[in-house]
Amino acid sequence: MLDLVRLRVLAAVAAHGSVTAAATALHYTQPTVSHHLARLEAATGAKLVRRSGRGIRLTPEGEVLARRAAEIVGRVDAADAELAALVGLRSGRVRVGAFSSALSELVPPAAAGLRRDHPNLELELTDAHPRVAVPRLRAGELDLAIVFRYDGELPDDGIRYTYLRDDPMHLLSRRTGETLADHRDSDWIAGCVNCRRELLQHCADAGFTPRIAFTSDDLIVKQAFVRAGLGVTTTPGLALRAHRAAGVRSTELPIVRRIFLATYGEPPDPPATGAFIDALKRVTLD
Repeated sequence: MLDLVRLRVLAAVAAHGSVTAAATALHYTQPTVSHHLARLEAATGAKLVRRSGRGIRLTPEGEVLARRAAEIVGRVDAADAELAALVGLRSGRVRVGAFSSALSELVPPAAAGLRRDHPNLELELTDAHPRVAVPRLRAGELDLAIVFRYDGELPDDGIRYTYLRDDPMHLLSRRTGETLADHRDSDWIAGCVNCRRELLQHCADAGFTPRIAFTSDDLIVKQAFVRAGLGVTTTPGLALRAHRAAGVRSTELPIVRRIFLATYGEPPDPPATGAFIDALKRVTLD
């Protein structure tokens, strides 16, 4: 049997990079951390750490177990919160990760509804791209995530996905009625590596590679550059509802991203999580 305390120690060493830092985070002494690591190696029969200079590094076996340990510890911590909430919705916590435009347009009215109906629930929000939010959800660091996908297929990754709504994409330029291909020779304003992949793919489908002159994930900045005539960009409809600069024209594209609510673990959801889901569904149905 793997001991949960020792798994927590291994996960802390992996997360913080040293025995000293792990001991500080866990409020243990360094000898206690070393003792737990040694006992975990004895229990598994695997060499999990090795000395590297004046510190230690995880072996490949240690890295595998540390990843699983982080997931296990996260789920146990989430279970603690769920059990505490089972006494009712008089107290509890729900941790939500969502991409920026969902945080600005979908989450605020849902949060207001949650506060009105369950004023004692604690809501924690994290701005996270789906590629970041889903691993954090699986690791137990989030209770639910709002994510999007451009294709129609959902991955078989153990996550439960619930469809919320479609969100059409828009081309932002200084004229209406344009297409992506009309700007094959234009400068483009694109987001970070995580956020620009879809733009690159859509432009490739239109037969060209965009010339990315500026990079920003900030919608206000991107529209300011468009307004100044420095380039063009794309943005989802939700983001356009949050901010539209004077002088910027939008053209809806035949490209739609689908927005989903993502949860992990077997149903039913914990009471606090379920309460936020209900509030969010009411918002998306309005």
